[in-house]
Amino acid sequence: METLTLSDYESLAELRYQLRCFLSFSEQAARAVGLEPRQHQLMLSLKGLPSDARPTIGELAERMQIQHHSTVELVNRLSAAGYVRRRRDGEDRREVLLALTSKGEKVLRELSLHHRAELGSAGPALVGALRRAMRGTRNSKGSHRRPAAPNRRRST
Repeated sequence: METLTLSDYESLAELRYQLRCFLSFSEQAARAVGLEPRQHQLMLSLKGLPSDARPTIGELAERMQIQHHSTVELVNRLSAAGYVRRRRDGEDRREVLLALTSKGEKVLRELSLHHRAELGSAGPALVGALRRAMRGTRNSKGSHRRPAAPNRRRST
């Protein structure tokens, strides 16, 4: 049986703390511009989709690890506020594609610049915590393997 040292627990706790500090900053920044944190996350996920991904509700639900209906509700609110628009796919009219509006692009750019600046100051502590937490994995059996992620989404 694999053992963990007090140092292992401290490293993992520090990593969780640093992640939580950044997420707390992110949540506050989103609220300061009138968005809920999940709305900001959806907008960022939409803008940052890999080039081979389709900007659909299903894809965003997967990227955010939330239920389809929760994603629909986020898109409804963002659409009503003028940040996101829906359009039918030209080939398959049943498929709805999402895009940021110019208003959405503007607020996301503002938030992203603010986040990048925060990473400039908080990033080194976050990276250091991640490195310390990962040190113990090098000595573990199968440390190069990533545990399988559960194939279920969390609801919001």
